[in-house]
Amino acid sequence: MQNTLRVSSVFALLGCMSLPFYSSAEQQEETEVKFAFYSSAWGENTDDGLRLVAFNQTPTPIRLNSIELHSGDEQAETIVIDIALEIPSGGYADKEFGYIDLLSGDECIDRTMQENWKLVEISNYTLNPSVRNLIIENTDSFRIYQCVQTISTSWTDLSSNQLYEYEEWVLFHFETRRDL
Repeated sequence: MQNTLRVSSVFALLGCMSLPFYSSAEQQEETEVKFAFYSSAWGENTDDGLRLVAFNQTPTPIRLNSIELHSGDEQAETIVIDIALEIPSGGYADKEFGYIDLLSGDECIDRTMQENWKLVEISNYTLNPSVRNLIIENTDSFRIYQCVQTISTSWTDLSSNQLYEYEEWVLFHFETRRDL
């Protein structure tokens, strides 16, 4: 067990120099496609749409095919978002969607929304990936909170037509301002 931890730590520190092959449903700590969803409807009583911004860290252009959100509640439905967004190597791309309810069916999200927190973004990255379901900043005027959910991401390397599918975490980033 100790050797496994040491080897894993070395690989985590060195990072991956080439594009790895991801098998279906493999859990990823760090992925080469970063994305975030935003909506002005969150925290407001509107049905404004969603905006997706994605960044491709691979050496080739890709197409982000889909993102599936898996609720922690077994009775809640999986939400599949068909993306079909081409992203250049080392570049960004964005896409607008009609409103999709990504907030229902998760106990952490429901509880946080009831406590008057405002959802700022949903993304597969954070400054501190070890922090989940904890207040990560608590000052006299501003607090940040995160909920985590498992997702499946599918993308295609457009130069080789290789399909990559993996599971990873998505973080729901909430914030609130405190009255002083």
